[in-house]
Amino acid sequence: MQQIINFILKYKNFLLYVLLMIIALTFTIRAQSYHHSKFFNSANWLTGNLYESTNSVSTFFSLGIENKKLVEENKRLRHQLFNQKKDPAVLLDSTKINYEVLSGQVIKNSYSLPRNYITLDKGSSDGLEIDMGVITADGILGIVEHTSKNFSLVQSILNVKSRINAKIKNTNHYGSLTWDTEDYRTAQLNDIERLVPLSIGDTIVTGASSSIFPENIPIGVIENFEITTAQSSYHIDVRLFNDMTTVKNVYIIKNTQRKEIIELESKIRND
Repeated sequence: MQQIINFILKYKNFLLYVLLMIIALTFTIRAQSYHHSKFFNSANWLTGNLYESTNSVSTFFSLGIENKKLVEENKRLRHQLFNQKKDPAVLLDSTKINYEVLSGQVIKNSYSLPRNYITLDKGSSDGLEIDMGVITADGILGIVEHTSKNFSLVQSILNVKSRINAKIKNTNHYGSLTWDTEDYRTAQLNDIERLVPLSIGDTIVTGASSSIFPENIPIGVIENFEITTAQSSYHIDVRLFNDMTTVKNVYIIKNTQRKEIIELESKIRND
């Protein structure tokens, strides 16, 4: 107690000044509407900024949860889209599922090598198998080539071994999508006859002849095309919809009828 008394006596002038300042400010704020308004505006500004900062932090940590919900919702919608019945004869057969859709994330991705691969955070324990198609919200990404229990390796469309059945959307002319290693932003569409009408900007999508991808999955648009004198078909450059350097969330597609199709086609080859 004696120490407190000594402190007050030592700093009595300063403490008296602070007390009088507080009293003066209080009377000023109450007496004058301008100062009253300024005071509360400042308080509201400080409180608002504090709430905004708190909300930003909360939003940041909730983004991951919301993103997961969005991916799952997109997966459900794509499952419905890929299994739409086009034949009226099977419209009533709600049990007939051609495609199953899984979700995953890219944990490693290369795009500057002749043979590029993408590693996913899902494997055989999650239902992934070899020869499943992999896409993003923007377009095709590649095909599952190897799986382990918890991970899978995808052959990117930016791979010299890649061959994707593709078509020109507005004419339905089919070809094969490959990659010439020149530019990670473009792939090449081959085997389109020179008599087929083309325009720069025409959309390229997956074809119906693929047993891996559903038909009409976006790929890109025609950026350039030409015919050399020695060719009977076009050389077509396709600008990919996917930015292959930033892919993250993916959807893995399983064709539930692929095994039956492969077995049937193998009988023709064996004849």
